[in-house]
Amino acid sequence: MEDVCAKFVSQKVSKARWRPLPAAALQPPDVFATGSWDNEDNRISIWSVGDLGNVGLSGEYQGEPQLLCDIRHNGDVMDMQTLSANQRWEKAHYHVDRDASCGGAACTGVICSNPEIVTVGEDGRINLFRADQKDAVRTIDNADSSTLHAVTFLRTTEILTVNSIGQLKIWDLRQQRNEPSQIFSLTGDRVPLHCVDRHPNQQHIVATGGQDGMLSIWDIRQGTMPVSLLNAHEAEMWEVHFHPSNPDHLFTCSEDGSLWHWDTSTSVSEKPSFLHQGGRSTTYFSHNTINQSVVSAWLSNDPTKDRMEITNLIPNQTLSVNSLDILGPCLVYGTDAEAIYVNRHLFA
Repeated sequence: MEDVCAKFVSQKVSKARWRPLPAAALQPPDVFATGSWDNEDNRISIWSVGDLGNVGLSGEYQGEPQLLCDIRHNGDVMDMQTLSANQRWEKAHYHVDRDASCGGAACTGVICSNPEIVTVGEDGRINLFRADQKDAVRTIDNADSSTLHAVTFLRTTEILTVNSIGQLKIWDLRQQRNEPSQIFSLTGDRVPLHCVDRHPNQQHIVATGGQDGMLSIWDIRQGTMPVSLLNAHEAEMWEVHFHPSNPDHLFTCSEDGSLWHWDTSTSVSEKPSFLHQGGRSTTYFSHNTINQSVVSAWLSNDPTKDRMEITNLIPNQTLSVNSLDILGPCLVYGTDAEAIYVNRHLFA
C-alpha cells in the first residue's frame, strides 16, 4: 500500500484514534492515540505521525510514527474517544452476583459529545457521565438483557446502542423511563452487532457491522429493519466509520485482515485519485447513468445497483484489523500483527 508508514509496537492494537482538530484547521492531523489488548501490560499510547520534514523525491510522506508518551491500562482497551485523562470512573460496569457481590464487567463502548460521555458494557448497563463531574449523571442499570457492544450519539439528547442479538435501540436521555424509545432488529438469525456509526450530516442514516461481516445501512425514520444489507467481510466487522467531512465515503475493518473503503460518489470524476493506485482489489458498480445524491445512494434498497466503488486498502491481508480512524486525508489503523499503520495521502 503506497504512502503507508508502519510501526511495529510489540502489542496487539485494539483501538486507534486521531486527535480531533478544530473545525477551521487547515493542517492535517498529526497526533493519534492507540490502545492495546491481550497483553499482561496493556497500554494507551500517544503518537506523532513522524518527521514531517522527511519527504521523498516524489513528495510522498516518509518516517514512522514516533511515540510521545504512554500509560499502563488495566485490562484490554475496548474503546477510546478522548485523549485527556482528567477523570477516572472505577467500576462503571459490573455484574451483581447472587450473593450481592459485584464482579467486574467489560466496558465495551464509549462515545463523547463534550462534555457528555456515554459508556455501555457487557452488563447491559448505560452510563451518562460529564467530564467535569466525578459521579455518573445517570445510569440505566438494566438497559439490555444482552451485551451492549457499541454506542453513538444521534443528537445531543439521543443515543443509539447495538447489542449481541442484532438489535439497535434508541434512547432519549430527556426521558426518565429506563426504556428505549425505538427498537430495530435484523431479521432471521440474531447476529451480534459489534459496531455502529451515524452519518455526520444526516442523523437518520446509520451504519452497523457485526459477527457475519455484513454492512447494514439503516434509516431510523422508518421501519424496524435495515434499508440495505451488503455482503462485506469474511469474518467479524470490528469497526465502521463514515468519513466525518465526506460521508459519501465509509470505511470498515475486519477480523479477516481487510480494511474496505466504500465510495458512493455520484460521479467517477469526483472519486479521489487514491482509489486508482495499483496493487489493490477494486470492485466498481454502476447502473446506467443514474446520478443520485449521496444520501439517497446510501438509502437505496441496493446501493451497489447505483454507484459504488469498494476498495480493499490492505491487499496482502493477514491478521485482524481491529480499529481504524479517518480524518481529512489521513487514515490510521491497528492490527493483531502488533503494528500500527498511517496513510496521510488518501485524498491526493
